[in-house]
Amino acid sequence: MLSIESIHTSYGPISAIKGIDMEVREGEIVSLIGNNGAGKSTCLMTISGILKPSQGSIFLGKNNIAGLSPHSIVAQGVCQVPEGRRIFPRLTVIENLEMGAFLGRGDFGTTLHRVFKLFPILEERRKQYGGTLSGGEQQMLAIGRALMANPDVLLLDEPSLGLAPIMVSKIFRTIQEINSEGVTVLLVEQNARAALKLSHRGYVLENGVITLSGSGKDLLDSEEVRQAYLGE
Repeated sequence: MLSIESIHTSYGPISAIKGIDMEVREGEIVSLIGNNGAGKSTCLMTISGILKPSQGSIFLGKNNIAGLSPHSIVAQGVCQVPEGRRIFPRLTVIENLEMGAFLGRGDFGTTLHRVFKLFPILEERRKQYGGTLSGGEQQMLAIGRALMANPDVLLLDEPSLGLAPIMVSKIFRTIQEINSEGVTVLLVEQNARAALKLSHRGYVLENGVITLSGSGKDLLDSEEVRQAYLGE
């Protein structure tokens, strides 16, 4: 589904991603874990076209999407939920969702029904301004907005950030449900334990380099991962 080959991304003279290789197979949830500053968000922004790689290829199926504009990448079926949610606070819930559907992939009414089925609270608050929602509700709105584009691949950047534990559990259950409906997921997450429990496979990113990879279970059982990321 998604193949990242020898990608390099820099911020001016500073190299943030240093020739990484990753694979996300159709129907999987794949986690990318690592410390702050490791390059996880840079990786997602490079895939989604917000940042341009200086070298390497990103294949969606057989198409190399590296360096394409973000809206072109969304049109091909890859959509990102950014860190910090980034909803439109002065637009209503329904207006935020309409923004997610701007490319018109799929039937709007059917997709909206699907989002409201996943997040009933959004239907209840459809006329409420996004900025008045709680943090957890805003995260639901950010995910729902991305789903309105009918993506084949969903990129999630720190979906549990700043949320209460009960809301974190709900968000992770929803990610699993979205995946069960056929959406492939690449998940960046500081909560390494929860992410790896959810994931089919995972990668560990350190200073812009992939240092470990394996199944979610194998990484959870790894002594290196347990000491560095699970506090054991």
